[in-house]
Amino acid sequence: MATLLTATLKDRFAALQAERVRSWPAAQLAANARQRQILVDRFDPAAVAQAGSILPPTDFDDVDGGSLSLDTLTADGPAVLIYFRFANCPACNLALPYYAEQLFPALAAKGVRLVALSPQKADALREIRTRHALPFRVATDRDNGLAHHLGITFEPDDQPSPPPSGWIGDVTGTGSWALPQPAVAIVGPGRELLWLQVSPDWLDRPEADDILQAVKAALS
Repeated sequence: MATLLTATLKDRFAALQAERVRSWPAAQLAANARQRQILVDRFDPAAVAQAGSILPPTDFDDVDGGSLSLDTLTADGPAVLIYFRFANCPACNLALPYYAEQLFPALAAKGVRLVALSPQKADALREIRTRHALPFRVATDRDNGLAHHLGITFEPDDQPSPPPSGWIGDVTGTGSWALPQPAVAIVGPGRELLWLQVSPDWLDRPEADDILQAVKAALS
């Protein structure tokens, strides 16, 4: 069996799903699969931002304090933005350490910045960076500002009213059901979008090699 340091992201998600099949009630498992399939069926690649588009000036709240400017991040070359849902998302807790192991060192060697983004407030979002000792920046995309512009946000279909305690708006601190679909964006100088890969099924995200190939093309 592949070890953690060599397992692909697909392997890690498969192990997570296998554990859920073993331990989750059938109704919960079916609801999770149904929501993922709905998002896959609804996804329209033409409805998200396209390569070549210019993104708006945007600042993000760094979990370590201060802010990150999209202009500053891309001033000297492309930056890779990894969108994830929130700090306690189980799939995100597999994806971000994987990218730290398999993607970050190669990007750093090329001088390409990597930032992980979520709408979750910075004080709560700090937890995932600390938990995994992530070597890259983690920041808040306030109110899904850039995520909305990219066209990658969604809201769950089943939204009880009034929202129960612990609903997603409480978890993220946004007071909204909206979450970003996991996505990887490569943004070049002048805030030009060079590449965008969206994962409507949050258990199907790009491997490090796929991202590195896209970065290589952006740098060529």
